[in-house]
Amino acid sequence: MKRTLPLLLIITAITIALAGCGTPSPGTGGPGTGGSGAGGSGVAPRGGGGSAGAEGAVVKADSTAAVFRGSIATGRDTVRKRVRYSWRPGCPVGPVELRLLLVDYWGFDGRVHRGELIVHRDQAGRILVVFGKLFKARYPVQRLRVVDAYRADDDRSMAANNTSGFNCRRVSGSSSWSEHAFGRAIDLNPLRNPYVTRGGRVSPPAGRPYANRARRAAGMIHGGDTVVRAFAAAGWRWGGNWSGSRDYQHFSATGR
Repeated sequence: MKRTLPLLLIITAITIALAGCGTPSPGTGGPGTGGSGAGGSGVAPRGGGGSAGAEGAVVKADSTAAVFRGSIATGRDTVRKRVRYSWRPGCPVGPVELRLLLVDYWGFDGRVHRGELIVHRDQAGRILVVFGKLFKARYPVQRLRVVDAYRADDDRSMAANNTSGFNCRRVSGSSSWSEHAFGRAIDLNPLRNPYVTRGGRVSPPAGRPYANRARRAAGMIHGGDTVVRAFAAAGWRWGGNWSGSRDYQHFSATGR
């Protein structure tokens, strides 16, 4: 059954306060430091990186108290400018059906960064809530950039451990559209949560050390953890629960 959120949630920035929660910050281990679509700085400048029509106040964050800033950018050209490589005529959805999310996240460096993510308009409010929960839990994300930053090359995006959403592409080795082509899927920390086939092939290849899911490292996702529960509450399912091949980075609204 298709579920919708109240319109107020869709158009209003969500603010989640975190004061003295006592949750330890993520470690600094892992490949590189936290990055963002705004150049990898700490707390974003006032105005959320200058995106037209974005709603949401900017609040300074420190190591003991932080406030999540999340908003859905509006404006006819806001999305179109960010899908110059990842969208083309013939794709199953058009830019008008997509929304740009501007969200704070904790980087692998233990600092707050500002990131961008594109999803279908019907899912935007739900995913804003999800990223608010991930922020509250201090789940670390290494990079959060639209896939156009990599010219829509999924392999390059994964190799950079970049978390991304919309990308008009086919399922690897198939003629079927990926759920990413509809804006209904997100790949989260793909290097730390690789796709592992039944035969043992790992994608991205540099993610092979993390194919061992008994391992514990910053950004890894495990069954029943905060990340899986946050997406499940939004009605999204995890590829790590698939039978056969497992897609540990992948969450989608359809389960595909």
